[in-house]
Order: sequence, then structure tokens, then C-alpha cells
Amino acid sequence: MKSGKAHVNHLKQASGYILASWLLAPMSWAATATEQLQDVIEDHWQYSLREDPITAGRMGVPDYNRQLPGVTSEDRTRRLKAEQELLERLQAVDPSGLNDSGQVNRELLTWVLENSIEANELFLERVPLNTFYSFYSAALDANSGLAMTRVGDYEDYIARIREFGRFFDENIANMRAGIRTGFVLPKIVVQGIAPTVRAQVYKDSTKSSLYKPFVEMPSSIPPAEQQRLRDAGKEAIQQVAIPAFARVADFLEGDYLKAASATIGAEQMRGGRDYYRHNIRNYVTLDMDPVQIHRTGLAEVKRIRTEMEALIKQSGFEGSFAEFTHFLRTDPQFYARTPEELLKETAYISKRIDYRLPEFFNLLPRTPYGVVPVPSEIAPNYTTASYNPAAIGGTRGGAYWLNTHNLNQRPLYELPALTLHEAVPGHHLQSALSQELKNVPQFRRNLYLSAFGEGWALYAERLGKEMGLYTTPYEHFGRLSYEMWRAARLVIDTGIHSQGWTRQQALDFLSSNTSLSSANVRAEVDRYISWPGQALSYKMGEIKIRQLRAQAEKELGDNFDLRAFHDALLKNGALPLSMLEEQMQGFIEAQKAS
Repeated sequence: MKSGKAHVNHLKQASGYILASWLLAPMSWAATATEQLQDVIEDHWQYSLREDPITAGRMGVPDYNRQLPGVTSEDRTRRLKAEQELLERLQAVDPSGLNDSGQVNRELLTWVLENSIEANELFLERVPLNTFYSFYSAALDANSGLAMTRVGDYEDYIARIREFGRFFDENIANMRAGIRTGFVLPKIVVQGIAPTVRAQVYKDSTKSSLYKPFVEMPSSIPPAEQQRLRDAGKEAIQQVAIPAFARVADFLEGDYLKAASATIGAEQMRGGRDYYRHNIRNYVTLDMDPVQIHRTGLAEVKRIRTEMEALIKQSGFEGSFAEFTHFLRTDPQFYARTPEELLKETAYISKRIDYRLPEFFNLLPRTPYGVVPVPSEIAPNYTTASYNPAAIGGTRGGAYWLNTHNLNQRPLYELPALTLHEAVPGHHLQSALSQELKNVPQFRRNLYLSAFGEGWALYAERLGKEMGLYTTPYEHFGRLSYEMWRAARLVIDTGIHSQGWTRQQALDFLSSNTSLSSANVRAEVDRYISWPGQALSYKMGEIKIRQLRAQAEKELGDNFDLRAFHDALLKNGALPLSMLEEQMQGFIEAQKAS
């Protein structure tokens, strides 16, 4: 089917005879709803590639690999205008003229555009970093996993490194706007982030992770060219990238730290109430009252605590909850002695899970994944683990990042739950299936919505019980501790950002209700402080998925097929929770009819 624009161009090129016949028998020149929608989707996709060159590269489009995004006021104005025009065109498409897939595309792109427009209007780029993500880490990782096999690939990469100065300075300017408008990170967060930036200021440019692609270059590039590219790369890193990191470090340690807030709650910032409610809509994908979420969290904490107390008794341990968690935090049997031991144990658990997947899923991804240590330069201030999806057309699979820093804070009994969450059937399985979707617009293959992705990953931890992955009372307790961790997030995030909680209240609440190590407790609480609303997505998403499964089991009875349920849940890629519910209601009705 031609797009509307292509269709019109085709008509203009038709012969005079055909035009004359149309005049005798008038026809509608209006594009169909499907063609209108295809035009908007394609225009939005091309717009997205131009405006976000990092994502473009990861989606297999190398045209913008010499660039980093622009984040000036002019860039924001241009994006706001473009997205408002796209939304207006999208809303003009009559949904009654679309098939089911078209309606999903229209509704999903509407959500994406409305959310992006609101973020732009709130000028959220005034705070372009937190303890988990930052503009400079995005620049450092921009080429991670991309195929670099030709001289041109390396020249593009060097040009991108030379963009660091401009990109970093634009972000500093936005943060200075945050200082002027009272929209800044808390001091406790800045104090934790600043050393990780200073650590990127190397005297020797070859020590920077930016130099890694030059260490082992493909033999297809002649030796003389290799040397030329290495020299140019070292020069770009030394002259542009390292000074850019130095400017950010100076700014964070100086003017920004002085202006950083003593308070820690989002709603205590100027304009903070609107900011926090936007973040809830963004990460939970529902418009919910923080008080309602706080109450849900308290109820979940109470339920899970009861299960944890029962498990302690079943284990035969004689002592209180606090004594049991102290035992788990301090007994050497629960900790690896070397990073290699931790990585090997995690890899073994990963393969045990892989073996069981066909029992629970009909459709599995083709893209592989690996267990990879968190880069040493960010590990001290980084969370326990994370997942980094493969680049389309890239040279590596998905990466399950595992933090091997401070081994006495990385208990082995938590590894089954952690691996189920970050790798399979959690983030890797869901993300890879999304990238491999057929017959959907490109924007859907790379779309990440936190409530869906994190909700699914937390659901995957519970699914590990049915898969027989938890083999000791300690591993079962580790899963419950992880679930408690996510339930406590509902209480702590809303407590900090809407109810005036102190950092110490948050630390005490998380420490007293989980077996997380003290280092993990501090890292987690500071993450919630620096990233309002994101921590809510895990439990709220999981609750919705569990509700949908319970409904399907109840209404379908003996005809309930768990593999079919999972396939239906994942077949559209990421969806806002309201859309997910609509789709799963349709699945249930279709199963009844069959």
C-alpha cells in the first residue's frame, strides 16, 4: 500500500487520458485513514532519527553516527513545534477507518507524542542526569555495540567524539537555567555523581573507554589507515572529550553543588508538583495520585512481610527478622570471593533459566545475551545490575550488566531473582522480542515504557517460582526481598517526593524491610531521590500484569494456556498499562470464542 504522499505523486504522473477519464468519472483524491496514519508514522520516525542520532544508530540507521543530539532552547522550540504538528495530524486520522493494528499504532503514537510534548513544556532538560543515567554516559555509550568495520565508521566515531564539547556545554547551560529557576538536584545526589565525572578526566587519552574501539581494529583496514585513525582518535579524546568532562566536573563540584538543594523531594522544587505528576504519568503510564500509590505500597509491604516471616520460620532459623537479615548480610557463605566467581555463578543460573523457557513461552527471541561486568569507571555509584539491549545490526547481543564492585554487597542468594529480572524471561526476552516484531512501525520496535518493561521483569521474578529456579530457603527469601524492595519503592518514592520524607526515613524503611546490603540501600535511596517516579513503575506494572493473569485464569478456567497468555502479553511490544489491559481483554474474549 502506497503512503498518501506517494499515492498523490503517482496520480500527478498519470497520463492525460487517465486524468480525462477521472474527470468524466470523479473519484476521491483524499488519502484513506490508513494512508494518513502511515504518513504521520513515517514523518515521526524520520523526525526521531534526525533529533536523536544515538537511537538512530542503535536502530541500524548509520546516517547520523557523526552527531550527538542538540539540546539548546532553539532545539527544544523546534521539537515542540514539530511534535505539536504531528499530534494534530494524528488526531485528524479517523480511527474508525483503521484496522486493529492501525488503531494500536495511532493510540500508542498519540501517547508518545503527548508525553514528549509535556516533558518539553516542563523543560525537564534542566536536570539531564541522575545516579543511573546522564547525558555524558549516553555520549560515552553512543557507539557501544555498533558495527565498526570500515574507515568511514571510525571517521564518523571520531567526528562524534568531537561533538562532546558542544553537547556537554549545552547541557551545562540547561543546568544553569535550572539554577536560575530553582530546578536542581539535591546536594546528596550531586556529591555522589561528581566523583564519577571527575574519574573520566584522564591524563592519558588511551585510558578512556572512548579509545577501546581503536585497540582492536578490523584487519580489513590497512595498517597505515589504522594508525592514522588511532592518532586522530587520541587527538579528539585528548583535545575535546576529556576537557569536556573536566568542565562538567568543575561545574558539578563548584556552581552546581553550591546551588544544589538541601531538600530532596520533587514537590519541594519550584514547579515540582507538576513535575512529579508528569513523572508518574510517564513511568507508571497512568495518571495516579501519589497518596493512592503510597497506600498501595504500604499494603504490599505488609503482605510480603508476612510471607517473609513465615519463610524464616520454615527455614529453621531461630531469631528475629532483623537477626535473619543480619545473618544474610554478613555470613561469608553468601558472597563470592572474586568478580569471576560472581560472573560464573550468574552465567550458570542464566543457562538454567534458558533451558526451561520453552515450557512457558511459544515465541522466543533470536538475539542472544551475555553476562557483562558493569564498567569499572561507573561501578562504585551504580546499581546492582541493569540490562542494555543489543543495537539492531550491531556486533553484540543484549548485555546483562552485573556490578562486581564491593563483592561483600552482592549476595549470591539474590542472583536467581536478579537474573530472571534483567536477562530471561525479564528484560532481555521482552526487549529482544520487541526489536524482532514484524509488520509494525519502527518506533514500536525500540519503544521502552517503564511500567510495561519493569512490570514484566518483576513478574518474571515471581514466574521463577513456577520454573523451579529457587532451590534454597535463602534464594526464596532473596526473591521476596526483591519483591519487598519494589513494594517499598512505592512507599519511599511517594514519601520523599510528595510527603516530606527525609533521606534517613527512606534508608531506615528500606533497610528494615529487606535484606539488601547497606551499600545497596544507600545507592537505591539516592537513585529514588535523583529520579522521581521511575521507581514506581516496577510494582505498579507487575500488579497490573498479575491482575490480568488472574482474570484470564478465572474466566478461561481449564482452557487457560500460560504460554498463549505470555505470547499475547508480549506480542505488541511495550504498551501503556491502559492499552495493555484493552489488548488482554481482547485476548480473553478471543480465547472464550475459540
